[in-house]
Amino acid sequence: MYAIIETGNKQYKVSEGDIITVEKLGVEAGTVYDFDHVLFIADGDEHYIGEPFVPGAKVSASIIGDGKEKKVIIYKFKSKKGFHKKKGHRQPFTSVKIDKIVSA
Repeated sequence: MYAIIETGNKQYKVSEGDIITVEKLGVEAGTVYDFDHVLFIADGDEHYIGEPFVPGAKVSASIIGDGKEKKVIIYKFKSKKGFHKKKGHRQPFTSVKIDKIVSA
């Protein structure tokens, strides 16, 4: 059984027991979070397709914690002008463990 959920304008294929990183949710570690934007659920031979979301479906997950991705360096340079600009960015994320997939 797996589901496709949407969070942070991204789509993730999840199964029970998976640990994924999503855009920062702003929820404390150890709490249970429900993803209600479920686009698709496959359970053996049965498929539930949302229009755009599956009504009554949700994916329960427990929050593991927050973190930051590896640093991405942005470097701007213009030749013959003496222009150099260096900047770094670390995107925040939340790690979640998928506990349960509930269909309609």
